[in-house]
Amino acid sequence: MERVSFASGKSLDFVAIGRLCIDLNANEINRPMEETMTFTKYVGGSPANIAIGMSRLDMKTAFIGKVADDQMGRFIVQYLRDNGIETSGVVTDRTGAVTGLAFTEIKSPEDCSILMYRDNVADLKLEPGEVDEALIAGSKVLLVSGTALAKSPSREAVLLALRYARKHGTKVVFDIDYRPYSWTNPQETAIYYHAAAEKSDIIIGTREEFDMLEQFDGNTERSDAMTAAQWFGHHAEIVVIKHGKEGSIAYGKDGSSHRGSIFPAKVIKTFGAGDSYAAGFIYGLMQGWNISRSMEFGSACASIVISSHSCSDAMPKLNQVEDFMSQFKPV
Repeated sequence: MERVSFASGKSLDFVAIGRLCIDLNANEINRPMEETMTFTKYVGGSPANIAIGMSRLDMKTAFIGKVADDQMGRFIVQYLRDNGIETSGVVTDRTGAVTGLAFTEIKSPEDCSILMYRDNVADLKLEPGEVDEALIAGSKVLLVSGTALAKSPSREAVLLALRYARKHGTKVVFDIDYRPYSWTNPQETAIYYHAAAEKSDIIIGTREEFDMLEQFDGNTERSDAMTAAQWFGHHAEIVVIKHGKEGSIAYGKDGSSHRGSIFPAKVIKTFGAGDSYAAGFIYGLMQGWNISRSMEFGSACASIVISSHSCSDAMPKLNQVEDFMSQFKPV
């Protein structure tokens, strides 16, 4: 399978649902967080980063989510608007929930960590009745992030969004996005991840994330090919399994496999690579490119972002990616 077909005649290219939060990235890099004194504020959250990446690549983009009724919530909504993202699907919490915070520690390019504050966060308060069916019906693609399945009522809202997507012929991309601090136990994680994966057309995750997804499926060999094959019996057309520095492998429903390349980068930090890769890969598929070319474009996006201090702010525009790919060859 070389290409994916997307519905035509829709007003939006891409809509994401899920986490909207604040990243506070350490300014003093190459030192532990205990010694870090200043941070720079960015919009964060995997689905937010991917949506921003798609918009920067000139895709007509919208977001469905919930923000806190505070200064940070207002900052997030304005940032999305400033980046050309439709925010009619973003609602404001009125229960006193807060904005999730992620403090990042950059000890070295290879040693990065995130300190999360996720208690009573607004993004997990999104209710099913607040999911805009019209936005999903009018979009070619719905991106679902796994973190949004971690708590009710957000998990029910996401499952309803998936139902809307299947009803209206909207392709579903499931970014597994496993964050252990969000979940009660592994069994719960596997159950809800399964529910989403079964309704998805494209599934993207690391090897470790797929291990969590299929922990009760008997794939004791942790075989990538076996992992991909089990989802082709549902709706999946492409399964992408990422292996960090070793690159990624995309499996097609026709039995094909495609190994992604990696571009050189002056790495500042590792986080953000997966989000920028996803945006670039999805963009490529939506241009009618084959899987290998889409993977290469995604890898170029990832190299640009990990060479920057930020994630959302660093999501590249089309001309930046094209210029980068003309200068550097994948390895």
